[in-house]
Amino acid sequence: MKITEQEVRRVADLANLALREDEVARMAHDLDEILKHIDKLNELDTSNVEPMAQVLFDAEKTATLREDRERTPLSNADAVANAPVTSGGYYKVPRVIER
Repeated sequence: MKITEQEVRRVADLANLALREDEVARMAHDLDEILKHIDKLNELDTSNVEPMAQVLFDAEKTATLREDRERTPLSNADAVANAPVTSGGYYKVPRVIER
């Protein structure tokens, strides 16, 4: 599959990214190489590979997970206490979408 520069520009626009022409060309090339690699991976026979829900090393089932304990939730006032600007108990952030 070949990624076109037009497709790169479209994705960059959706992500609100401004790319220079040299960056567009480089991204098109890089994304195309990624898709070629994925195509190679898709050629592998995985019919005898058991599906996995979570990747854990060989140990107890919860070896990489912390203990699940009940605790008092963070209050709204505490959650926004260190925010530079709040209003009505919510974080206020600068507008980033100008469309």
